[in-house]
Amino acid sequence: MPYASQADIVDLYGANALVVADRDGDGVPDADAVTRALNLSSGEMDTYIGRRYSLPLPALTVSSAAHLTQLCVDIAVYRLALSQDVATTEHRVRYDDALSVLTKIADGRAALSLAPPTPGDEGEPEVTGPQPIVAGGPERLFSREKMRDL
Repeated sequence: MPYASQADIVDLYGANALVVADRDGDGVPDADAVTRALNLSSGEMDTYIGRRYSLPLPALTVSSAAHLTQLCVDIAVYRLALSQDVATTEHRVRYDDALSVLTKIADGRAALSLAPPTPGDEGEPEVTGPQPIVAGGPERLFSREKMRDL
């Protein structure tokens, strides 16, 4: 399931942003090309997010869902512009910024805000990837105090 839709692209950047999806030159964006780009960008995002979270993601908070939508749109628009040979520096910067955020999520330096579980859920979603190290255990057998008189 894509993280964004064609309507999200229009909401974020206006209808002119879809000029890069006009495949036949009739002034109307090709809906199939937009859908394909959004699906591919969502798949690309899943390769990063899947390193840290179990997929599919459970319900997200509004801010995390909006952030993922923004990242998906930036990746999709860049891919569409690249396929039409009209990619600009702004497209590339937005794409690089999106990948930077996704890399931080994958490495655990940034996190997604997951919605609290609703009654009937099985609890917290499983978080995969690096976990904190917890050091502890029984009292030391050979300490300075125990070995003092030996």
